[in-house]
Amino acid sequence: MRSGAKVAIVGGVFAVVASGVGYGGYNLYNGITGGDSTVGSQSDSAPKTGPVTAEEVSATAKDFLAAWAAGEPERAAQLTNDPVTAGPAVAAYREEAKVSKAVITPGTPVGATVPFTVRATISYEDVSKEWSYASELTVVRGQTTGRPLVKWQPSVLHPKLTAAGTLRTGVAKTAEVKAVDHDGVELTAEKYPSLRPVLAELRKRYGSKVDGTAGVETWIDSGSDTVPDTPLLVLRKGKPGTLRTTIDAGVQAAAEKAVKGFGQASVAAVEPSTGAIRAVANNPVTDFNVALQGQQAPGSTMKIVTAAMMMEHGLATPGSRVECPPSVSWMGVTFHNLNNFSIENGTLTDAFSRSCNTAFIKAIGPLDHKDIADTALGATARRWFGIGEEWNIGVGAWDGSVPESAGGETAASYIGQGKVTMSALNVASLSATAKNGGFRQPYLVAKDLDDREFAKAEPLPGEVARGLRLMMNEAATSRLGTATRAMAGVPSPKGAKTGSAEVDGQGRSNSWFTGYSGDLAAAAVVQSGGHGGDAAGPVVARVLRAG
Repeated sequence: MRSGAKVAIVGGVFAVVASGVGYGGYNLYNGITGGDSTVGSQSDSAPKTGPVTAEEVSATAKDFLAAWAAGEPERAAQLTNDPVTAGPAVAAYREEAKVSKAVITPGTPVGATVPFTVRATISYEDVSKEWSYASELTVVRGQTTGRPLVKWQPSVLHPKLTAAGTLRTGVAKTAEVKAVDHDGVELTAEKYPSLRPVLAELRKRYGSKVDGTAGVETWIDSGSDTVPDTPLLVLRKGKPGTLRTTIDAGVQAAAEKAVKGFGQASVAAVEPSTGAIRAVANNPVTDFNVALQGQQAPGSTMKIVTAAMMMEHGLATPGSRVECPPSVSWMGVTFHNLNNFSIENGTLTDAFSRSCNTAFIKAIGPLDHKDIADTALGATARRWFGIGEEWNIGVGAWDGSVPESAGGETAASYIGQGKVTMSALNVASLSATAKNGGFRQPYLVAKDLDDREFAKAEPLPGEVARGLRLMMNEAATSRLGTATRAMAGVPSPKGAKTGSAEVDGQGRSNSWFTGYSGDLAAAAVVQSGGHGGDAAGPVVARVLRAG
């Protein structure tokens, strides 16, 4: 083995230790054929076919890890199925990430996949630090040579590394940031995991705007001005600058716990009187923040906007009698209520609290005569709720969208389907607007920190605001209200709206729920959660109780 690398076989588990790493030349023919190992070598006969064997998996993984640890990117690359891409990436591991020593310990192969752990030493100028993590590789058979090869993907080098990213070590791009909640409580990714992508983006955007100095770090450079880098290791701390956010640590903690009960769930909470974001949580936690950036059909939570539109155009008031048949058709598309229920001689409040789809779709008829049925919902959403305006909350966020529609999509949009897309934050803002009587753009950091513009909307007319609060309260407190069970125990004044959104190819609907209690509003979505009150409802209720 070259460059001082050693391979020890102990009970079927080997470790690769490389020190004094150098980039000596290597016979690429040996790399291609697997060196003097008989496994994977090819004779003059036709290339081998079929699944890779256990022996091929172990030997190929051993050779690749040895080359990687020895700092020989050419040799490592020739043991992959994409040497052109793999070579520079393995080279950058030493040159850009400044790895001076590595110990790689594979675990027991599972089929063609070999898990392994890396214990590395990173050295930059006068500072060194140990770095440990786990990853895995998969061995496949080469399509043309028949050789066993490592299936190349950047996550082999580090599980968070993508094709666009590069591992780097050096002086951090921005000063360290100590993010705190609105009362000064420190917010860390360790204590509040859902805030990890938020904190990373806040640092990138505002690190230069708060007092502090940059430290020495290892990170994944995203390669994009819009995607935050991913910090991996701090070799030497800088002096962090303090960044005050609108998060409430207690509400955030409740939100983190609430989403953990589901495989895929997101929740956001805002203060209606100000728009301050009090909590953002997702499970699982990914770099794409679903609670802020998700673009999903919000289901019947959209009836908050539809009801406002109906009042705006004089179609109904909370006490007006409306039709709620089991089903209704529009432009050849038939829509049903849950279990085909109907309400006899009911009001708009009854239809809202029990989430009658057909009553809201029937509103299309009168608006169609005015030739505004396809645009009225979007106009109301923008005019009073700020949906579709540019939201500058301090990190990346979706603004919500209620586009012009046609045919059956118009009917679907009135009940939160079709082309309507929102995030949990957008839907939380619907409740906040109803509670406050006017839209306040949600925000995470004060706008005077970077002089950004906030989105604006017209205040709700008094009768519309009172009507929405009456109907939302009925949904949250009446015997037949779809939100009553979930909102039991949530302090008054309170209101809520349930929703479920059908998704193509998905067996169960997404569960949506939004509500307010006092000066806190929240919304949650649970993927494949079914009825709004069953899954998303308890998530929102837990957050509201924490406020």
